[in-house]
Amino acid sequence: MTVSSTGTRGETVPTVPSASANPAVDAVDVTALLERGRALSTPELRAAVDRLAAPMDTVAAYHFGWIDAQGRPADGDGGKAVRPALALLSAEAAGAAAEVGVPGAVAVELVHNFSLLHDDLMDGDEQRRHRDTVWKVHGPAQAILVGDALFALANEVLLELGTVEAGRATRRLTTATRKLIDGQAQDISYEHRERVTVEECLEMEGNKTGALLACAVSIGAVLGGADDRTADTLEAYGYHLGLAFQAVDDLLGIWGDPDATGKQTWSDLRQRKKSLPVVAALAAGGPASTRLGELLAADAKSNDFDSFSEAEFATRAALIEEAGGREWTSQEARRQHTIAIEALDAVDMPEKIRAQLTALADFVVVRKR
Repeated sequence: MTVSSTGTRGETVPTVPSASANPAVDAVDVTALLERGRALSTPELRAAVDRLAAPMDTVAAYHFGWIDAQGRPADGDGGKAVRPALALLSAEAAGAAAEVGVPGAVAVELVHNFSLLHDDLMDGDEQRRHRDTVWKVHGPAQAILVGDALFALANEVLLELGTVEAGRATRRLTTATRKLIDGQAQDISYEHRERVTVEECLEMEGNKTGALLACAVSIGAVLGGADDRTADTLEAYGYHLGLAFQAVDDLLGIWGDPDATGKQTWSDLRQRKKSLPVVAALAAGGPASTRLGELLAADAKSNDFDSFSEAEFATRAALIEEAGGREWTSQEARRQHTIAIEALDAVDMPEKIRAQLTALADFVVVRKR
């Protein structure tokens, strides 16, 4: 595997060839898998959102990109639909039809968007998917209320199935949600700490991102009647895929192209996030690491941090790269990607489904947004 790391913005994503060197993996149409996930889950997702009382239904529709800020129909960017695609594939991995996984796909997507609404408010993010965030348009109160409502809907969607499998799926979803919230709490607390260990950062990202991806890739299988051993193994794939996903996201949070990410330049540096590149750079030692630590310590005490120039953020990004934080994070993304693929070996599933899960993992690690 090779890594693209030229020192310029927008060229930081690890390049990962097909993990198995299997022609079946190379032949998978990932775009079609994502489109299938979106096509099967969106009608049910819209139906769930329609249950909300006004104006929460309208606010949620804006968040999902179905309408614009004036309430007019829109065809906004609703995200990559990786989680719905995984939920449908997990049902097929258990020998069920993809449609069996649709309630799981919808529930996971509702929880994911609950977290986005709250995260944007807590982080002060004004842009998501190239549009103003909900709190910016509709106010903080609506962002909180709609986020809470989406979480409640997620549980309704599963529990109203009324089956034993639905109960098992709901337990996995609520556990994943609790871990996701744990991760967000850790993320916020780390912003105010001078130093965070790599192990702490990985634990936080495993909670914040890995837990819900792990749930996505097991929930369809559970709804399809899979036993706990199969579901747990699929969760291991999803958990490590989530860590790979987040490592790439951390790279994009510093060096990503704003036209592709939909966020400000140096986004994570502006928010003082202790993301993997930052933590790895601080742990590396050496002159660049020491200087970076001094600057970040001063930043934490600064009263005019929000007025920093682009050059000041660029200096910090350059020090992170010089200290090795960028390269280490790229390597960690590849390592977690490999662990995820290897986890699939323990699950008896159709080879076509194995190839599709592998191809989706490749897509996650080479994505540019």
